[in-house]
Amino acid sequence: MQSPQANSPGENAGLADDKFRQLLESAPDAIVIADRDGRIVLVNGMTERLLGYPRAELIGQPVERLMPARFRPNHGEHRRSYYTDPRTRPMGVGLELFARRQDGTELPVEISLSPMETEGGVLVTTVIRDVTERKQYEAALKQQAQELERSNAELEQFAYVASHDLQEPLRMVGSFAQLLARRYHDRLDDQGRVFIDYLVDGATRMQALINDLLDYSRVGAQRGEAVPVDLDQVLRRVLSSLASSLDERGAQVTHDPLPTVPAVDSEMEQLFQNLIGNGIKFNTSPSPQVHLSVEAHGEGYTFCIADNGIGIDPQFAERIFVLFQRLHGKTDYQGTGIGLAICKKIVDQHGGRIWVESGDGDGARFYFTLPATHIQEVRIT
Repeated sequence: MQSPQANSPGENAGLADDKFRQLLESAPDAIVIADRDGRIVLVNGMTERLLGYPRAELIGQPVERLMPARFRPNHGEHRRSYYTDPRTRPMGVGLELFARRQDGTELPVEISLSPMETEGGVLVTTVIRDVTERKQYEAALKQQAQELERSNAELEQFAYVASHDLQEPLRMVGSFAQLLARRYHDRLDDQGRVFIDYLVDGATRMQALINDLLDYSRVGAQRGEAVPVDLDQVLRRVLSSLASSLDERGAQVTHDPLPTVPAVDSEMEQLFQNLIGNGIKFNTSPSPQVHLSVEAHGEGYTFCIADNGIGIDPQFAERIFVLFQRLHGKTDYQGTGIGLAICKKIVDQHGGRIWVESGDGDGARFYFTLPATHIQEVRIT
């Protein structure tokens, strides 16, 4: 290690201590020690390697030499302010800080300050950490996030446009298939009638699939502020729309008192309708039961929609929230395999999460969380 000159400003016995110097030299960050006037009295080897200055060239120089020119005019005032209450703290919290190398290039850094009492007065130890790699990683991560957001937006728009444009020709196919079935039913043999039935059934199922895809693409189609939504009122509307299904199955839906949360009203209605409707549809009990409970916690609410239905094998607990994933054949239970994917997307957009706990024949318990405080932004239709 090259020693500072014996007559360097601020040099004293405390700084000459071998153990102190060894500690200084072993530090992974650049360390610059300066006096009250901002004159450098000691630097370590990492300062030389990081900034390119020989240490002898820095001793006695103002610390502003290590700063880009744009930061120098106000630094004297900042230094005097620091000495009014010298304590260990980061420098420039919330600011982008840069150090200047000898060749004039800059590098992004984090800087922390610590006062040190010596016989010659208070010195300030400045630790300079190179954060170039971290900044590069953050920039790459931000770019990936932007690209992913753009890709998702394009996919949502494509799904919406494609589904919307498919509606008219599909309606034509379905209408003419039904017309053929009615008008020529008696003229066809058994095989012909089967073919017509396949055609009508296929068109009907495709129509349901397109409608569900449109519902999925509409979740998060636009951005806007969340508003307070009374979930008791949402549930009343859902139960009214499900009234015929409930009566037909002799089903009963009970619930705890529900809170008001920041949300998109129509999406909460869609969420409740899908989950409660599933509790009735996937249920072979002579008296289907669905109960909606809620628990408050520090950051929001955890809801549970529990039923006494057929349940779900735990190995499929994640798969059921993926688009087009069905656990049963279309002849057993109607549906497109999109309903729970819509539920997950709605909950995700509202800053919560959704999961299921169940077992075969043991009923299903769908849990989801919603924040209690007003979130900055959710997507609305």
